[in-house]
Amino acid sequence: MFEQLSDRLNLTLKKLKGQARISEENIATPLREIRIALLEADVALPVVRELVEKIKKEAVGEEVKKSLTPGQVLVRVVNQELTRLMGESNVDLDLSAQPPAVVLLAGLQGAGKTTTAAKLALFLQQRKQKKVLLVSADVYRPAAIDQLQKLAANLNVDFHPSSTQMKPVEIAKDALVHAKRQLFDVLIIDTAGRLHVDEQMMDEIKALHQQVQPVETLFVVDSMTGQDAVNSARAFDQAVALTGVILTKMDGDTRGGAALSIRQITGKPIKFIGVGESTSALEAFHPDRIASRILGMGDVVSLVEDVEQKVDQDKARKIARKLKRGKVFTLEDFRDQIEQMENLGGIGSMLEKLPGASAAQAQMMQQQGGKQFGQIKAIIGSMTPEERRKPVVINGSRKRRIARGSGTQIQDVNRLLKQFAQMQKMMKKMKNKGAMKRMLSGLGGRGGMPGGMPF
Repeated sequence: MFEQLSDRLNLTLKKLKGQARISEENIATPLREIRIALLEADVALPVVRELVEKIKKEAVGEEVKKSLTPGQVLVRVVNQELTRLMGESNVDLDLSAQPPAVVLLAGLQGAGKTTTAAKLALFLQQRKQKKVLLVSADVYRPAAIDQLQKLAANLNVDFHPSSTQMKPVEIAKDALVHAKRQLFDVLIIDTAGRLHVDEQMMDEIKALHQQVQPVETLFVVDSMTGQDAVNSARAFDQAVALTGVILTKMDGDTRGGAALSIRQITGKPIKFIGVGESTSALEAFHPDRIASRILGMGDVVSLVEDVEQKVDQDKARKIARKLKRGKVFTLEDFRDQIEQMENLGGIGSMLEKLPGASAAQAQMMQQQGGKQFGQIKAIIGSMTPEERRKPVVINGSRKRRIARGSGTQIQDVNRLLKQFAQMQKMMKKMKNKGAMKRMLSGLGGRGGMPGGMPF
């Protein structure tokens, strides 16, 4: 996320050294580079001008304290202004209306509205304990209704049936009546998209909006479209008065232009961001946390929340108790830990939330880790239960069978077994020295990582 912008800004901010004070002279070059970095990130020109001017106004004349360098002072100012630009704080959904609260999703085709509808339903169901009903009013895209129905079934979320023979307004009206009768807390309506903003599309979304009177009208947009995202958001807002924005595909957005421009240009808050393909990969948007990530300062709060929400605490406690009693850490346990790591978005997702890690490092680790995790799981999956519990029984013929079954080479199997043997020794030493207890002390609570996490 924001790799290009993050790396450029960090390189620029490190250059301001050896000065006792920030002046217009010694800040001129860093500000010019910040301006270039923002423009290359596809941030809207008016936004760039205002942001750079505010940074200059806030930073010039700032005394550099003994504990800080000019670069650190400028980082603080840039962090403050980036946060202000994106909206200061998280803006939650307003679901305080008489149930069912209707949430209408709008946007262009390909932005990920249908997947986002399912992700949002899961988010509200798990995080807000809401009874949610999903319905698709997209009667144009082939299989759009089937897609949402299957997603709802996989997530155990209620779905109201519709068909391509019905009109979108009719679908929405029927779903609202059903939601009232069955006492649903929230009704999420997925609407049709187009390849571009057109009059027919706007007339349809206006009719839907008027029919259901949603408490939230959210514009779903692909973050990688940059300034085009801002322009289309403005067009939709003029038609149906948007209450917020959901930026999708943020995990693939190396620039960040949409995130940094959309609030300032449209006045509409970013409420959620999509950070992956899994149905749990939807995060509430916190401007201060995103600004910290951009500047390489990490986002430990979000990482802790991820651990609390996405890690199977029962499995984590089970492994922790097992290790504390001196029992052997098996390949089955190892596979469980990899799956826990994947639930957190992978190594790269975790790394970018830790202070000091560069965006480039996080992206590289994500690519390497995903490939390695898949290979490790395939190798372990090709073993028998006995082999997973007692790797010592794996001889040459068994290695050849495991390699064939997992589509890997014998040397890959040997490498895994060697690394795993080293890990077992390390954990045994840590337990004997009391370090294991300290490593597992945060298990299940704020600030702790999942028990037995091998990385």
